Amino acid sequence: MSERKVLQKYYPPDFDPSKIERQRGKKPSSGLKNQQVRLMAPFSMRCTSCGEYVYKGRKFNARKETTEEKYYAITIYRFYIRCTRCSAEITFKTDPKNMDYECERGAKRNFEPWREAKLAEETEEERLDRLEKEENERDAMKELEQKTMDAKTEMAIADALDDVRTRNAQRERADVDGAMSSVAVPKKDDEEEMIEREIAEQARLAFQSATGERIKRLEPEENADDADVAPAPAPVRKLQGKKGKKDYAGLLGIKKKPSLV
Repeated sequence: MSERKVLQKYYPPDFDPSKIERQRGKKPSSGLKNQQVRLMAPFSMRCTSCGEYVYKGRKFNARKETTEEKYYAITIYRFYIRCTRCSAEITFKTDPKNMDYECERGAKRNFEPWREAKLAEETEEERLDRLEKEENERDAMKELEQKTMDAKTEMAIADALDDVRTRNAQRERADVDGAMSSVAVPKKDDEEEMIEREIAEQARLAFQSATGERIKRLEPEENADDADVAPAPAPVRKLQGKKGKKDYAGLLGIKKKPSLV
C-alpha cells in the first residue's frame, strides 16, 4: 500500500509550466479571458430551438468570458451554457445597472411580474438624469420667455415714444398756426370787444369826481304823471348850537367879580 502514496513526481526535461491550464476555483491569470465555471441558472428561461424550459437554480458547467464592456468601473461578464435537451448554446451576461442578468441569445426569459414592477420603478441615476434634463429644459424655456417679454417691452416703449413725438409735433404745429393767424388777421369780435372796453373806461373816467367818488345816475321815474310835477324842495334844517344860560345878574345890574381860579 505504500506505493500509492507518492511523495515525489517526475518532471521531464522539456516541461513548460506556462502551458498548464489553471485549475477550477483558482484565480485566473490576466491573459486568460475564458474559464470553466460551475453556476446555476440565474433566471427561468425557455430555449428558442426546442422549447425546453430551463428553470432557475439548475446547475451548469458554463464558460465564463470577460467582455470589454463596463458599467462605470464594473466589468461585465458573459456566460455560455447549453440546453439540456438539444444542446443549443445559450448566452447571458451580467447587468450591474439593475443588479441582475440579461439574456442575450439562444433562450427567452420567462415573464416575471415582480421584475417588471421593479424595472418600472425609477432608479436614482435615472431620477438624477431626469431632474437634470428637466432643469435644462426649464432654463431654456425661461430664457425664451424672458427674451419674448423683453422684445414686447421694447416694442411697447417704441410705440409710446412714437405717440409722444406725434402729439408734440401736432401741438407745435397748432401753436404756430394759431400764432400766425392771431398776428396776421385779428378777429372782428376781438376788435369790437376792445372798442367797447375803451368806451366803458372813458365813461367811467367821465362820471368819476375829482375826489374819486363815483356819481350815481338818477333812475327815471316809472309814472309819467309824476314826471311833469317838479319835486318839492327838501326842507332846510337849521343847525342849532348849544343853548346858553341866561344872565339874570346882568339884567338886574349886578356885576360879578371875576373868579380867581
